[in-house]
Amino acid sequence: MGDQMTMPAAPGDYLPDLTSTRSIIGGWAQLSVVQYFVAESAVIEAWRGPEAYDRRTGFISDLGAIKCGIYEHRDICSPLHLLMNASFVVQGLGMLFGALLLSSALLCIAARPGVRIQQGAAYRKAWTSAVGIRVLTGFSGLGTVIVGCVPEDLRSPLHLVGALMFFVGGAFALLLLGLLWLPHTPMSWFILVAGTVSLGALIVGGLTRMDVPEPGTLERLMAYPITIGFCAAGLVVAQRVREVRRTAARIGGR
Repeated sequence: MGDQMTMPAAPGDYLPDLTSTRSIIGGWAQLSVVQYFVAESAVIEAWRGPEAYDRRTGFISDLGAIKCGIYEHRDICSPLHLLMNASFVVQGLGMLFGALLLSSALLCIAARPGVRIQQGAAYRKAWTSAVGIRVLTGFSGLGTVIVGCVPEDLRSPLHLVGALMFFVGGAFALLLLGLLWLPHTPMSWFILVAGTVSLGALIVGGLTRMDVPEPGTLERLMAYPITIGFCAAGLVVAQRVREVRRTAARIGGR
């Protein structure tokens, strides 16, 4: 597929615009989801439950619970719940902005500088995958926003719906993105592994209904690879777009 899109120029071929502000903002928006890990660590440090919070057994959503008390047989108390929920929302918005701002053409070539896209069956197939990735990424990001706006102890089904949107959409988006980027960057393998781990953990969680010795570990195997995978994708795009913009600026300054 990569070779078919980088053959000598022919009528109708074109170079995607990698110098646009939209592209750089989209790449950094995807990369911004890394803030989640900083926020989670801070919220865990502030935990005031009767027992110390343990990532192996504690659910992520417990950190965003508004009230201290018993929730589903767990004694929870997260004074910095606002920070955790804000982090969920920021993460979701980063994914949404990335899905909206990163063009399908840019995703088709993983923002590789100078790659000319040749119109044809190969590009149509790649473009369809890229559109699917953007839809799934936006779907996943919207789910994260819902999780942050509807904490678990409000006892609304929207919280679970939002979490499932994040897990399912994010895992499948990474799998598709990894496959699409195989001809364009070694990072594709990392992204593929992230999507596979997340999807595998999600299947185990569904089959066991999270009734495992370490539910926190299982949930993090669903969630962390998605966040890390999108960070990796954002890094690839942001670095390549930045290189193109710098080159264009040097040429324009001569």
